[in-house]
Amino acid sequence: MKCGIVDVGSNTIRLSIYYWEGDQIKLLLNKKEMVGLAGYIKDGVLLDTGISAACRVLSKFRALLDNVEIPDLYVFGTAPLRNIVNTEEALKTIQTATGLSVEVLSGAEEAALSFRGAASGGGSSAGLLADIGGGSTELVSYREGRIMTECSLPVGSLSLFTNHVEGLFPTSAERRAMRDRVQAELDKAQLAGIRMKSLTGVGGSIRAAAKLCNHLSGADPDNLIVPAPELRSLYKALKKGDRDTLRLILQVVPDRVHTLLPGLVILNVLLKTCGVEVVTVSTRGVREGYLLERVAAPAASR
Repeated sequence: MKCGIVDVGSNTIRLSIYYWEGDQIKLLLNKKEMVGLAGYIKDGVLLDTGISAACRVLSKFRALLDNVEIPDLYVFGTAPLRNIVNTEEALKTIQTATGLSVEVLSGAEEAALSFRGAASGGGSSAGLLADIGGGSTELVSYREGRIMTECSLPVGSLSLFTNHVEGLFPTSAERRAMRDRVQAELDKAQLAGIRMKSLTGVGGSIRAAAKLCNHLSGADPDNLIVPAPELRSLYKALKKGDRDTLRLILQVVPDRVHTLLPGLVILNVLLKTCGVEVVTVSTRGVREGYLLERVAAPAASR
């Protein structure tokens, strides 16, 4: 069967079209729109302009699936829809304008689905999973393929940028403020005691960081395994924020020009706090987890 899964996130709205049969899934198409919904949130309210931006993209995705005659489209939202005070109003407006209902995932659900999706692609039997999104970061520790702890931190690459950075690149004081915020959230979640040598990375920030590491080291562009020291070195090189830094980011990951460094702040705090030695970039994540748990599993039980 074929279906579309849409992830309404803080930085991007992403559509993935899959062919699936039981637990076997194949990605047919991936499309994203950089919307930056987190930037439309003021005093905890998602502004009408942000809701309208989401409606435009969702309508476009619905039309795309209609054109290829795929009737099933499932939409879920994460941080930009759950961390606002007008969630119900936003969902009603979206449904009225697009005909699509949006399921808002809790932080715990997002973490569990990210793990389910990443685990379906294989990987180590024990470690830490980090899904660094635009508005939140989901963390899962696991052993023998089973979740030990899970949590959602209310910090992401775009929210850190929006709340702490005045220019394009963060100053030294702004980087310190971001590090302190991430560390405080980790301490609050009582994750400081977790020590894992391997980290499975999900999300655009980690994919972008790996791309840059591969570019700088001359590795295969599709390499998915990056030693932690390379990521720390990347952060040190980029934090200069000079013209060469801008040129490099625009050349390799242009859509991450403003969120890459805040994302690396989150990642580097995790690497240091948890003693991570190597990061493996997952090719699967929350959308695949959603497909397996919310679509394929119910269909199999019928």
